[in-house]
Amino acid sequence: MRILIVDDDSALRQSLSLLLTEAGYQIEAEGNPVLALARAGTGTFDVILCDVRMPEMDGLTFLRRFRAEGGSALMVMMSAYGGEDAALEAMREGAYDYLTKPFRADEVTLTIQKAEERERLRREVDTLRATLGAERGRDLLVAESRAMRNLVELAGRVAAHSTTVLLTGESGTGKEVVARAIHRMSPRREEAFTAINCAAIPEQLLESELFGHIRGAFTGATSDRAGLFEASHRGTLLLDEIGDMPLGLQAKLLRVLEDGEIRRLGAREGRSVDVRVIAATARPLEQAVEQGSFRSDLFYRLNVVQLHLPPLREHPEDIPSLITHFARGAAQRLGRPVSITPRALAMLSGHAWPGNVRELRNAVERAAVLSFDGRLDAADFQLNNGRPHANGSGPANENGAGTVNGNGNGAGHLPTGYQLKPQVEQLERATIERALAASNGNRRDAARLLGVSLRTLFYKLRRYQLE
Repeated sequence: MRILIVDDDSALRQSLSLLLTEAGYQIEAEGNPVLALARAGTGTFDVILCDVRMPEMDGLTFLRRFRAEGGSALMVMMSAYGGEDAALEAMREGAYDYLTKPFRADEVTLTIQKAEERERLRREVDTLRATLGAERGRDLLVAESRAMRNLVELAGRVAAHSTTVLLTGESGTGKEVVARAIHRMSPRREEAFTAINCAAIPEQLLESELFGHIRGAFTGATSDRAGLFEASHRGTLLLDEIGDMPLGLQAKLLRVLEDGEIRRLGAREGRSVDVRVIAATARPLEQAVEQGSFRSDLFYRLNVVQLHLPPLREHPEDIPSLITHFARGAAQRLGRPVSITPRALAMLSGHAWPGNVRELRNAVERAAVLSFDGRLDAADFQLNNGRPHANGSGPANENGAGTVNGNGNGAGHLPTGYQLKPQVEQLERATIERALAASNGNRRDAARLLGVSLRTLFYKLRRYQLE
């Protein structure tokens, strides 16, 4: 534990240094409070013992400036003047404890021991919060496929830092969910997470939403108003559809990212903000830069770490887990059980999902809301422009062939043997059987051969009754 002693009395500095060094602490001492403040700002001290009355700078001013500059060490004030009133004032300013001179050696060591215990408990709480926050963040993300597991691992690594993140991917791939997970896994998890869609708000209103305005800045501005950057101070701000931000605002955003300062619309003075910015886009920003609709300097400033979310069609092994996740969420919101039949699960797993994860979530939500008993079968889902599906393109017969209706003149029958899904399933089953044979029945090795997770393989084995 490192302790800094700040006192203009050299004899007291020396005696305290000897006492606390013998107690096993690392001690540094400084008689000039101005120099001590500089050392406190660059050193990693756990406790600062500071005299109240000193030339050049008194102890309470030292305390205020140390806190204003972001210092977090515990402050123990020392003084022979003022008594209880001085102690209360020091506590109001943020001091941890107060020692009245002259003090006994055991008073000092006991105070430091209490401070040490408090710091130990604080670190334990911070560790527990970080662990819990990381678990809660990962709980938002369903990742069975290798691509999504890699994405979650990268999100967890970048969450620990305040660097800007650029999320890319098709609409509906879950960029806001990943942004929320990064926030929950970050040290900023206790502060606000705010999201704004840059494509949904007109330019002048968007500037006011982001940076705020003062009274009279424009017609209708009847009072001062803080923007989202100020509201997100020490938290996280998601700028969704950043590629649609007007060029004029792009320059102002770049200044905020570079300087950490915003200026309300109509104001002359700037305001410092500490905000972690995550940007998201479904547009290829490199192409927008080439076309001149997006600033290259802003692109490079946002693209410090880029996380690409693949479309759902590129990681279909995640679909069963996503369905289970969404069904569990729907059950919590509706207050009743929601389950998926194997036939519905097979149908949903074979769908292309052009709207990606958002379309899948909405399909499960809609079916759960409209279901009578919460048991969702294939007929409860509407896919492909709202037409209900079973296992084929209509009510399926035993051979897998569907039927279609004519224009009110009765039903016509399609020839059998042309249904794509049964053919694909037959090929999938045969491929799994070959992989199991090649791995001598070792399912983990078979999953590795097939390029799927072990959980996905278990699901396929149950589906094709190969267990």
